[in-house]
Amino acid sequence: MTDFSSALSVAASGMRTQAQRITHVSENIANADTPGYRRKITSFETERAMGAPEGAVRPGPVRLDQTVLPMMFDPAHPMADETGHYEGSNVDLVIELADAREAQRSYEANLRIFDQIRQMSSSLNELLRR
Repeated sequence: MTDFSSALSVAASGMRTQAQRITHVSENIANADTPGYRRKITSFETERAMGAPEGAVRPGPVRLDQTVLPMMFDPAHPMADETGHYEGSNVDLVIELADAREAQRSYEANLRIFDQIRQMSSSLNELLRR
C-alpha cells in the first residue's frame, strides 16, 4: 500500500504545483495593463523534504521577468515623464494564455493519475476482502 500512497503524493504534489502556476498566470493577466508590472515566472523543484516520495515536486521561488519594460507614450497618463512616456508591463497575453493552457492540462493529467491510483487501490481492497 505504500506504493499507492507514494504515487498519490506525487500526483497531489503535481496538482498543487500546477495550481500555484495557474495563480501566477492569472495575476500576470490581471496586471497586464499595470504600468511597471513585471511578469511572474514560476519554476519547479524536486521535493527534497524528509519522507517525500521520489518524483514529488514543489513550486520553486517566483522570479520576475527581467526583460525590458516597454515605454508607452501617453502624455495624459499620471505616471508619464516630461516627454510623455512611462514604463508599461512586460506581460504578453499570448504567452500567458499558452502557459495557462499548459498548466491546466498538466493539472488534469495529474488528476487523472490520482483518480486511477485511487480506483486501483479500491479494487485491490475489494479483492483482498474476498
